[in-house]
Amino acid sequence: MVPRARIGVEDAIEQVRPILADVAERGLVAVEEWSEKLDKVHLPGIRVPQEQIDRAVAELDENVRSALHEAIARARRVHKDQLPRDTATTVVPGGSVTQRWIPVDRVGLYVPGGRAAYPSSVVMNVVPAQTAGVASIAVVSPPQTDNDGLPNDTVLAACGLLGINEVYSAGGAQAVAMLAYGTGEVRPVEMITGPGNIWVTAAKRLVLGRVGIDAEAGPTEVMVIADDSADARVVASDLISQAEHDTLAAAVLVTDSESLAEAVVGELSEQTNAARHRGRITEALGGVQSAIILVENLFQAIDVADAYAAEHLELHARDAREWADRVKNAGAIFVGTNTPVSLGDYAAGSNHVLPTGGTALHSSGLGVPTFLRRVQVVEYDRAALADVADVVRTLAYSEDLPAHAAAIDARIGTHGPNGSPTS
Repeated sequence: MVPRARIGVEDAIEQVRPILADVAERGLVAVEEWSEKLDKVHLPGIRVPQEQIDRAVAELDENVRSALHEAIARARRVHKDQLPRDTATTVVPGGSVTQRWIPVDRVGLYVPGGRAAYPSSVVMNVVPAQTAGVASIAVVSPPQTDNDGLPNDTVLAACGLLGINEVYSAGGAQAVAMLAYGTGEVRPVEMITGPGNIWVTAAKRLVLGRVGIDAEAGPTEVMVIADDSADARVVASDLISQAEHDTLAAAVLVTDSESLAEAVVGELSEQTNAARHRGRITEALGGVQSAIILVENLFQAIDVADAYAAEHLELHARDAREWADRVKNAGAIFVGTNTPVSLGDYAAGSNHVLPTGGTALHSSGLGVPTFLRRVQVVEYDRAALADVADVVRTLAYSEDLPAHAAAIDARIGTHGPNGSPTS
């Protein structure tokens, strides 16, 4: 009933494909040329000098510094508890399987820099990567015409506060290509994470396979489930806070109260008129991707939420925690009147890089596991192998793979006439 905004990644792919090919062939020169062409910035050098990062930290507003320190501390606390433990299973005496978690060695983190600067995205990308134990982290962020071709100063300061010294002034598809292919000066990465615009998303799709990616981020979205106990003013403010991001942002209210729905409509009008970004908000709220859905009861509302699989799902209802436990599909669930999405965007301790476009049906948000790989360590002694040898042989012959059985024979010995498995 509520369509997602069409972002046209398929169309963008053909436009960014030549950029990726050019960077793969010509390296840093191509990155600089595409930045000058698309970002209208002549780069004095693509790597941000350490003194510029240090300067950004030194000149950072003290209130912003304090807020970033608090956001970092809370994020570290939450993400530390996401670290999985290695497990060792004794399958039989002499036969074991151990599952180890090993971090990706080198990652590239994309921090957007379009309509606004996002130092919070630095925190959300860097903290889980560091917590996972990633040894090498490179951050890319678009050059700014009003900052001498450097990324936003607050973004640089956030990198400095987190101890990141490899920062590149590059954005768009050319930055993704630089990370994926390397340029000689820039060592290629093994994974690229972080949200970006349609061109970044298209580029990430094209390099998937050569490198890992976290997700294809689409326009932000919030779904609010509310009953007649909800505060219409608060609900409207939360819908508007997401609409503020992008004209394609989705803001959806699901309620069993017609009176609340009418009150929210009134609040949306009043609050939008007073908002700084009212043009952007008005377009987002008026788009096909935003709606108010009336349902018979909250059980239906949960069904709607599970079908939609929102990036952000808020619950403004009596017994909100109990209703939250019924939800299966959402990027993140915000429980009760005092838990807005904007809290999660900055300082809840959770991660704000979340699955969009319904991908919460099968995917999770950015976290420590994103940067880890599961590696199985299998170890059997001769007796344990002999005990299961006939099982392996039988299944190998059933799949017409006799060399698999022969690999067992080489260790345990032959097993019956004409190579047939013994019973």
